Amino acid sequence: MKRYYAIGLLILLLTAGCNNTQENENPNVLWIYVDDMSGWLSCYGDTVIQTPNIDGLAKAGVRFDRAYMPAPVCSPTRSGLITGTMPTTFGIHQHRTRVKSELPEGVKTIPELFRENGYVTFNVKKSDYNFDYDQDVLYSPEFVQPAKSVAKSHLAKNDLSWLKQLAGKKFFGQIQLAGGKWGGEVGQDYPVETQTDQKQMVVPPQYPDNPVIKSAMAYHYDQILTCDDQVGAIIKALKEYDIWDNTAVFFFSDHGSPMPRAKQYLYEEGTRVPLIVHWPEGGQTIQEKGDVRKDLVSGIDISTSSLGVAGITIPEYMEGKDLFSESYEGRPYVISVKDRMGNAIDRGRAVYSEDYMYIKNYYQDRPLYQSAYRDSYATFIELRKLYAANELSPLQASYHDASQRPAEELYDLKQDPHQVNNLAGKDAYIAILEQHRAYLKKWIAETSDQGQVPPSEEELERVYNRAPNRCKNPEYDIFK
Repeated sequence: MKRYYAIGLLILLLTAGCNNTQENENPNVLWIYVDDMSGWLSCYGDTVIQTPNIDGLAKAGVRFDRAYMPAPVCSPTRSGLITGTMPTTFGIHQHRTRVKSELPEGVKTIPELFRENGYVTFNVKKSDYNFDYDQDVLYSPEFVQPAKSVAKSHLAKNDLSWLKQLAGKKFFGQIQLAGGKWGGEVGQDYPVETQTDQKQMVVPPQYPDNPVIKSAMAYHYDQILTCDDQVGAIIKALKEYDIWDNTAVFFFSDHGSPMPRAKQYLYEEGTRVPLIVHWPEGGQTIQEKGDVRKDLVSGIDISTSSLGVAGITIPEYMEGKDLFSESYEGRPYVISVKDRMGNAIDRGRAVYSEDYMYIKNYYQDRPLYQSAYRDSYATFIELRKLYAANELSPLQASYHDASQRPAEELYDLKQDPHQVNNLAGKDAYIAILEQHRAYLKKWIAETSDQGQVPPSEEELERVYNRAPNRCKNPEYDIFK
């Protein structure tokens, strides 16, 4: 932990006595924000593919091994990160909120705070926030957005020439990469040919070992290779326009891959993400390159740490921690939340600790794999077909059966990395279960978790009207 304090002290020394109106006294901050991507990277020990550009960020920066996003789906996560709060605190937790509200008075987003401190802000090109906002308040109108990409990526053919407009300016920016959305999952007809060798795929026990699942896994590796190429293009452009040496880069994903039990679910494959922070060259002469941190990190810590790096005061309402502050204290637990996911109404809370993971399921009248917008994915089509044919293992079949959904789940993360052996009913783990249960109860009370309030009738009606055939929950019966 002393090493982390040294890093924080370094940043304080670099920023001490600086006036935020002056040029170049604090680093720029760039978020490379990836959609739907798991940490299947060579710098995290994966041997299937090599990701040299992302690895390079880690070798010259800090790699976090235990980073969890506040939700396993994009809009609550993105809403939480842009405010530095858990999405449940201000009621911005329902995926793609259909009745949007304003943030409370005095609550400002990360880019607003950067703009107030003299930074140009931009977002190329995804927001997905569950609250009303003015684009020109968050992001600088003087920033010229690149032409809209028609490719299945947030970067048009890796063209980053638009970055040159930032040379000599202080900026906070977000470059969104398609990650697991590259190529698109909707309508993807697995099995398909992939660059990644499908014979190398080791299928975890929560999935059947068949060609569709193996193809989907290999395809995600292909998506990661594309992401790595894009990261390389970003680094090259930052260097070309003399921006690299004064820019702190945060690389992370909004949640896990599009695999069936990943995205939208609270298991680690849905919430645990890669997080790498690369420092400007001036800071690397003192800090130890290639540092690896294993402390528990929440995605909202990215928000507050970004402000801290820039020397900007962190508002009291923000719930994230500054990971590089001299006064930083690690978290004993991290929370992630699951609420309405598109048309599927659910509520779950996960608590991650050093060795264990706890899930509280508030609805046992609906299966884990209830009807949702991902029903059209080839992986889900295959799983439902195998379930109907009674060709899944008992574990795999349980995800389709509401009667087998437990109220509580507890997993030993070291002994059971895929979270398939529920210890919640074991006498030997009662004390551990109660510890996690008590922490969740305390957190819900202290944060006034808005997930305790059911979605309004107006919101549910809007959801129902968008896709009535997929709205299977009893809450929608009043609209039929």
